[in-house]
Order: sequence, then structure tokens, then C-alpha cells
Amino acid sequence: MVFLVLALYGWAWLSLDRSSIARAMWWREADVGDQFRFPARTIPAGDEVSPLPAGVEIAPPVPPSGTGNGPEAFDGFLRETDTRSFLIVDDDVLVYERYLGGANREARQTSFSVAKSFVSTLVGIAIDEGLIASVDDPVTDYVPELAERDPRFERITLRHLLTMTSGIRYEEQSLPLPWGDDVNTYYGTDLRDLALSATEIVSPPGVGWLYNNYNPLLLGLVLERATGKSVSEYMATQLWQPLGAEADATWSLDSEDSGFEKMESGLNARPLDYARFALLFLHDGEWDGTRIVSKDWVREATTTETSDAPGNYYVADTYQYFWWIDPARPGRFYALGNFGQYVYVAPDAGTVIVRNGADWGVDNDTWVGLFRDIADRLRDPS
Repeated sequence: MVFLVLALYGWAWLSLDRSSIARAMWWREADVGDQFRFPARTIPAGDEVSPLPAGVEIAPPVPPSGTGNGPEAFDGFLRETDTRSFLIVDDDVLVYERYLGGANREARQTSFSVAKSFVSTLVGIAIDEGLIASVDDPVTDYVPELAERDPRFERITLRHLLTMTSGIRYEEQSLPLPWGDDVNTYYGTDLRDLALSATEIVSPPGVGWLYNNYNPLLLGLVLERATGKSVSEYMATQLWQPLGAEADATWSLDSEDSGFEKMESGLNARPLDYARFALLFLHDGEWDGTRIVSKDWVREATTTETSDAPGNYYVADTYQYFWWIDPARPGRFYALGNFGQYVYVAPDAGTVIVRNGADWGVDNDTWVGLFRDIADRLRDPS
């Protein structure tokens, strides 16, 4: 029995570049160290860095109730929640900056599903450039193989993919069972083939919401084919360099052989550059005098206003184009990733907040409530 177990794990070790099951067995649950396990493609920064000056530091935010009081309480809360970075930018000035758990301002932090908000933005840029005609294009306009396998894919639009209303099957299966849609889309070694061959339609598009990692994979294929570049190459020239990012980012790949970005996660960048991305959306798609994505796209991507959407279209109250909506503060929105990666944007307060962590520490409602309270206080200091 022991020999069989050792043989099985030996196979898994030798198959890490070829098998999602092997990766799930060896790497187990996802964690922030995955950015060092997967191969990655560099997204180079440009020669010009956009300004993000540091101003007078604000008083420490008030931690959630029950976590202590006093000037040291917030730092204690950050440590207790396994936070790695916590940044607040107000009126384009960095007013709070903390790094913990061995992190520093030069270290890249992984984003998990915050990457989806970057994918959405790249789709918007490609539409602005005319490389993609519309969010109402059928996905089969760009990936016709899907229709050859199932003609019903012709009814799924890019809007359905962006809003998680595609009707494609997605079933979560927790480890230790090393298979299932979660395992396949996270640990898969050929995500292009997975998106083309493993996607199955189980309901009509546009009638229900289901968080589904096949949707960003399909959008990655659309971006590759529409732009003629890898997603990382397109992001470098059309988003990262125009944004004035201060450092190279990386995007984890499914494998060296396949070389396809893990579209559902795996973007790795400095927290200050996540803040620049947030400021781009705070300023309606323009940052440091450069228009990067249209104002119309920013509005469309971050609000559940759907006057332009076709009829019979389901709208989730708190989700739009790979961005989450803060229902308690209309106009505010955020990108969210596993283990509590956040990019929170409060245009009414002129405030953005970035949090990266090795674990959640507290639940999502507590984090969003904290961000909401910080932005409220900065909007109305009295």
C-alpha cells in the first residue's frame, strides 16, 4: 500500500507540466505561493511611470468592531487577518501604506480573480480599438469551433461571458478529490483545449447568474484571436505601459507548452500598480492625461444599469463585467480575488483601496464594510 502511494505521488511529481490531477495532488489547495509554481509571462512596464505621490498619512482607519481600539489597533487587525499590503489613495495621493508578513512595496502580490477585472478592461480596450465589434457579438464570431461542437454556442455573447450568465455548466468540487471544474480551470495544463472541448451548455444564456471560470477562458481566446497577440502582450502595450505602471507584472500560464494565461486568475503585480489600475477607473478610463479605455466602457462595466442590454437579460444586483458592485453605495465597485485580494473604487469619495492577503482573515462583508467606512470618512471628514 505504501509503495502504491509513493508511486502515485512520484507520478504526480513527474507530471506537473502535463496533468491538472497531478498538480492538485501535489500542490493541494491554492495559495498565494502559486505565483511561484506556475510558469509565467512578463508584462513589461514602460519607460514612464505615472505619479502616485505620498501625502500626509491619515490617522489609522478604525478596525471592524470587536478587533480593538487605539492607534495600534488597525495594524494589529491587519496582522491578525494575514494581510500583506493595505493601501489607501485619496484625491490621487497615497495617504496610507502598510506591508506586513514579510512583504514590501517592491514585491509582487498575486491577484487571483482580480485578474478577471483586467480581462474585462482588455475587452473594453479591444472594442474601443474596433478589434472587437460589440459585447453583443456571439462568442462564435471569434471561436467558431464551439458552434461546430454545439450550435447553441451561437447564442452566447461576450456580454453573457462578462456577466457570468452564459449558461455554461460549472460544478465546484473541493479537494481532496483532484478533479472537477474548479480544479480543471485552475490547474489545467492546456486551458485553450479545456475551453474548447470541456464547456457544456446546461441552460439558455442570459437567464441566470453563475460564477464560472470557463467564461474568462473563452474571453482569453477571443482576445488572442481579435488582437493577434497573447493576452499579456496586448495588456503590456494597451494597458500596463499607458497606465504608467512602475514595475513589470507577470501573468501565470497554464504550462510552458501551452503558454496560455490563467485568465481566471494569476496576474501578479505590485500593490501600487493595482492602485494605479483602480485610479484609472476612478477617473473614468483616463489616468495621468492618457485615455486608456472609454468612459462609456467604465460605466457599462461597473454598474448594473442595463438600458443598452437586449431584452430577456438577467442582471445580478452586485455583479457586472467581472466587477463587483457595492450595493450599499451606488457608484462604488470593486475587484475581488480569493483570500481577500481587493481593489475598491469609490468615485464619490475620490478614494481607492488595495488589500492583498495570504488569507481572508474576516469575511467579504466585513472587508467591504471596512472599505466603505474608510471612503465615507474621507468623503466627509466631519
